[in-house]
Amino acid sequence: MVYAINEINENPELLPNITLGFRIYDSCYKETQAVEGAMRILSEIQKAIPNYRCENISKLVGLIGDLQSSSSLAVARILGLYRFPQLLHYIKRVQFNNTAGQKVFFNEFGDQPLTLEYVNWQALPNGTSRYVNLGISMEGSEWGVTRSNNTIFWSGGYTEVPSSICSERCPPGYRKAPQKGQPVCCFDCLLCSGEEFSNETDSTSCMKCPDGMWPNERHDDCRFKSLEFLSYEDPLGGTLAAFSIVGALLPLSILVIFLKNSETPIVKANNRGLSYFLLVALILCYLCSLLFIGHPLNITCILRQITFGISFVLCISCVLGKTIMVVIAFNSTQPKSNRPMWLNSRVPNTLVLVCTAIQVIICISWISHSPPFQNNDRTSKLGTIIVECNEGALVAFWCMLGYMGLLATLSFALAYLARKLPGSFNEAKLITFSMLIFGVVWVSFIPAYLSTRGKYMVAVEIFAILSSSSGLLVCIFIPKCYIIILRPEMNNKEFLTGKRKAQKNKLKR
Repeated sequence: MVYAINEINENPELLPNITLGFRIYDSCYKETQAVEGAMRILSEIQKAIPNYRCENISKLVGLIGDLQSSSSLAVARILGLYRFPQLLHYIKRVQFNNTAGQKVFFNEFGDQPLTLEYVNWQALPNGTSRYVNLGISMEGSEWGVTRSNNTIFWSGGYTEVPSSICSERCPPGYRKAPQKGQPVCCFDCLLCSGEEFSNETDSTSCMKCPDGMWPNERHDDCRFKSLEFLSYEDPLGGTLAAFSIVGALLPLSILVIFLKNSETPIVKANNRGLSYFLLVALILCYLCSLLFIGHPLNITCILRQITFGISFVLCISCVLGKTIMVVIAFNSTQPKSNRPMWLNSRVPNTLVLVCTAIQVIICISWISHSPPFQNNDRTSKLGTIIVECNEGALVAFWCMLGYMGLLATLSFALAYLARKLPGSFNEAKLITFSMLIFGVVWVSFIPAYLSTRGKYMVAVEIFAILSSSSGLLVCIFIPKCYIIILRPEMNNKEFLTGKRKAQKNKLKR
């Protein structure tokens, strides 16, 4: 300031015939001290006395405020009471070049803009150092480049701009993980895990995909999850559906054959009514497999297990009734047999109703307490929603299977004991084989069912249904159809009771 005033006074072209004087007070960047300095200037003594001018040595023209506009504005409010100009209004328009050739100007607040000078310190090979001016940056203006050397020396003698981080940037799909004990610029890039993704470079965290969506392979975006269930369009589902339909046509065809030959001895043997019931139940067993294929719904989840459980118990009950009929038929031929024994032939029919009614009660209790329902499994398989049926009360599900297994075991035991009873056509032998196949299939089903997930679990249950149904159909009815169609001469009472064979033996003797 002193230098600038002296330059003005010594230059006759700036303010001719006018000499400027000055008094300078240091505000120390405090508004209160700036106001106190202004009051001292008004009083023209070292002590500030408001509204008094103690000396008249010189005329006060104006006051230049501090560099900080906050201090200058505080002083301007005081000076405004005494009609002294606020020089900020004029300073905003001032622009000139100083003796160093630098441009001097002030902003709208009366502050001089901040000027930054960028210098590169260079250590030379001869042991000396120098500073190279790279450019000047002023507040409110763009770079004013005044490079004197295009080469910038970096630490270590490198001429290229070094990286300011010690780790490469993390691409989308990754997140930054700080390295323990290292600066913040050192980090590891970790791939987003699970249902998370990141679509920004150098992301510090990963985001979860919306519900029903899953990250892609690169984890940089989300896509809709694929649905998995055993559908008719699936080759496995289509094959099983075809076997179910063809399988249902077989017992239906046999039922037609039996109805046409209903008066023949082979059909009347062992209660033809039970044979009809068994064939109808087998048709239902084959068709219930179709309920397991397709998109699961709450209603299909309930119907598939209920239909399966009741149909199979009806089948096994009929088989159990047939086994009892073999025993009744044998006992009626014994010498001590009497008429009331034939009345026991009603027992198998009653047994079928009672056994089936028990399974119906189990199923009704299951539906009432905790019925099966459609469930979306989002965690078992990455990127896939497994649409499946939740069995609800698992205890009820295994009780249904356990009851079915109990009846099958009882049927097998009775048929096995009656397999050597006399008679050319002893159905107990066929029942023994059918129950043996039935037991093997369902014992193998349990570990296979528990070790699979998704559509393959459903396929395992369908395969067990089709296999066990086919075992019953082939073992019990195919031999009868063979006699009816291909060996009609064997379809008579003498052959079935074994009398013809006994007569032949007598003739040989």
